[in-house]
Amino acid sequence: MAIYGTALLALCTLLGAALGEVLGVALHVKANVGGVGIAMLLLIAAKAWLARQGKLTPGLRLGVEFWAVMYIPIVVAMAAQQNVLAAVEGGPMVVIAGVGAVTLCFALVAVLGRVMGRRHG
Repeated sequence: MAIYGTALLALCTLLGAALGEVLGVALHVKANVGGVGIAMLLLIAAKAWLARQGKLTPGLRLGVEFWAVMYIPIVVAMAAQQNVLAAVEGGPMVVIAGVGAVTLCFALVAVLGRVMGRRHG
C-alpha cells in the first residue's frame, strides 16, 4: 500500500531532522545541518534493506518512489529560496557574486559542450 511508503518517508524525515539538529549542536551551528540529506539517505537505505528482506511490496515501492520523486524538487526549491533570501539580506556584493558564479557556470557549460561535441562528433 502506498500509505506505507508515505509513513516510511515521514519516519526518515523525522529521524533526519533530529540527526541534523544533533549534528548542528555538535558543530556549534545554530541550524539543522544536513537533516534533509540524512533523511534521503535513510530512505534509500530503508528501501534497499526492505528489498533485500523481500518485504518491499509493489504498493510500498510505489509510495516510496512517488515521494522520493516529489521530495527532491521540493527540497531543492526550498533551499534555493533560502539561498536567495540570504543573498538579498547579505547585501549587493553577495548578489553580484551569486550572479557572477551562475554566469560563469553557464559559460563553462557552453564551452564544455563545444569541446565534447568535437571529440565525440
